[in-house]
Amino acid sequence: MTKLDKLANAYRIDSGKHFRLKDHDPSETGSIRDKVDGESALQKSLVQLSDLQDKFYAQDRWAILLILQGMDASGKDGTVKHVMDGVNPEGCQVYSFKAPVGEELDHDYLWRCMVKLPQRRLIGIFNRSYYEEVLAVRVHPEFLKNGKIPPSLVTKDIWKQRFEDMCCFERYLAHNGVVVRKFFLHMSKEEQERRLLSRLNTPEKNWKFSINDVHEREHWGEYMDAYEDMIQNTSTAYAPWYVVPADHKWFSRLVVASALIETLESLNVRYPKLEPERRKELNEAKKLLTKKKTDTGNRL
Repeated sequence: MTKLDKLANAYRIDSGKHFRLKDHDPSETGSIRDKVDGESALQKSLVQLSDLQDKFYAQDRWAILLILQGMDASGKDGTVKHVMDGVNPEGCQVYSFKAPVGEELDHDYLWRCMVKLPQRRLIGIFNRSYYEEVLAVRVHPEFLKNGKIPPSLVTKDIWKQRFEDMCCFERYLAHNGVVVRKFFLHMSKEEQERRLLSRLNTPEKNWKFSINDVHEREHWGEYMDAYEDMIQNTSTAYAPWYVVPADHKWFSRLVVASALIETLESLNVRYPKLEPERRKELNEAKKLLTKKKTDTGNRL
């Protein structure tokens, strides 16, 4: 692998036993000097990503699920837009999960994500996911009532149980050829303030602003505690978390691209080898096409 491919490894968490969020600087940019170098590296990575994704799609054996989590304005939408820019849209699907409503509330909390899982040969992206059930719901436990969970099941162990269930779910996916990679876009509170103010002060960005984003800032510390506990309890070798420094959007996009490239390479993606009968069929088709071309030329 190239140096770029290995970039994301510095932010990968396979085991959260000793993880502490305070040990991770949201403003760092690794060995990349500046935005110009970062954006240049991203463009090069997109060429590599496009080639790998084409082989991945043709191979038709695996599925990849990328989960993006982060505070409001951390760059989830931009990551999808810029990292997947070089990928064939036919091989990619994106779902954004808001607060559950209607039929979603009449099912278990994993249900709505299960029905949106990518099929083989596709790269699926969840913009937020079932992890909101141990993030937003944990910070706002009153949301549990909306889930219609029997009161006897809402105990002090509910978060531990959910961590265990999520790990089991992801292990099941891994055993069935769905490769899960999870990204926490780790942004500082100061950077979030700057981005929210930019949305207010720039008319073209006003549509992005939500007053709820400001209200959620009041719970920043609680969210950081929830994220830390989540990563400590759900980081596994088969579904690792990447704690991505997100104060510089260009760098966070580069890290996600690097992780996706590394994942595709680890699957040893190749164009499928044709069976003898299929090869014979193609050779016959080639002969027919060549013959028709010759016959047409003779008539002229």
